[in-house]
Amino acid sequence: MQGFIKRCALLVAAGLCAGSLQAAEKVIFDTDFNVLNDDGQAFIMLAQLHAQKRIDLLGMTLVSGNAWVDQEQVDALKAVERMGVEKDVGVYSGAAYPLLHDFATYPQEKALFGAGWPGAFKAPRPTSAAQLIAPPDGLATHTSLRKETAAQFIVDSVRANPHEVTLLAVGPLTNIALAIRSAPDIVPLIKRIVYMGGAIQIPGNTTPAAEFNWWFDPEAAKIVLRSPIEHVIFPNDVCEKVTFDASIYQRVIARPGPIADLYKHEFAPLFSKDPGYHSFTWDSLPALFLVEQGIVTESRELWVDVNAQFGADYGRALGYKKSPPVGTQKAKVVFAIDQKQFWDDYVNLVTLSTPVKGS
Repeated sequence: MQGFIKRCALLVAAGLCAGSLQAAEKVIFDTDFNVLNDDGQAFIMLAQLHAQKRIDLLGMTLVSGNAWVDQEQVDALKAVERMGVEKDVGVYSGAAYPLLHDFATYPQEKALFGAGWPGAFKAPRPTSAAQLIAPPDGLATHTSLRKETAAQFIVDSVRANPHEVTLLAVGPLTNIALAIRSAPDIVPLIKRIVYMGGAIQIPGNTTPAAEFNWWFDPEAAKIVLRSPIEHVIFPNDVCEKVTFDASIYQRVIARPGPIADLYKHEFAPLFSKDPGYHSFTWDSLPALFLVEQGIVTESRELWVDVNAQFGADYGRALGYKKSPPVGTQKAKVVFAIDQKQFWDDYVNLVTLSTPVKGS
């Protein structure tokens, strides 16, 4: 009997060890990147999680959205150097334009339907490097874009790691739509897609109907969301409940360093002008979710689609409890999180030493 108990104990110990040695989740960060808006904040967190081996950050794929992809290249190359992960995390340039949505017709669209945040559509695409803006701490000095396009990198990574790659999609979905259309064999091989996108039960932040990411390229969003993949969505419904205010800002800048300096450059003038200023950190929520799924306190299973018919509802996210249109897929849609846990983890990650250690 004693021998049997010993064998059981050894088996339990072996199981625990195997669990503790489980490989970190492979992640591709598909982003309309910027220095220190929500995409930039999310990347700081992801780089630290990568250094801690809590995720395996395979690469950053860029798509026009918040800015034209040309500006994003400048910001992203500096970001990987700033965080000290440039050898591990390649930067791959992707779609410069939405599939159909057109900058040339945006003024008429704005006049007809109104518009809040237009992202890249606020100005024509840059035609020279002289029109690009360097990050506050200067340009990248030794890092270049990887040669593959973003879509091809997604295809190659998923094929090389079947059922292991999570796509963290926090911008327009053009790159992923192009990857799926060019290589439909990857669809059943993608582990899951975790999104920041859509406004399900609240007004949009670009038009009254639509959240920015899915408005910028509704056709791409429709292609991706209708693919039979595991979908987890953080819409504006939850992201705009979680506010970055002066109390969080003070916690972040309390630890001096290059990241605190970035926060001061971005936010000090805003808080100086208005101590009650607050903003949102949309993309940081799904970034933390990758390793802390327990932050979610309310979610619903909905069939999710996007209106891709040009008009007042162009880009509107559609969530169905039942009787969905043919072809829609079910998604986990997050509506609330544990905000204390989120901000504690957020502050911890963005105040760790930079460049990272352990990468």
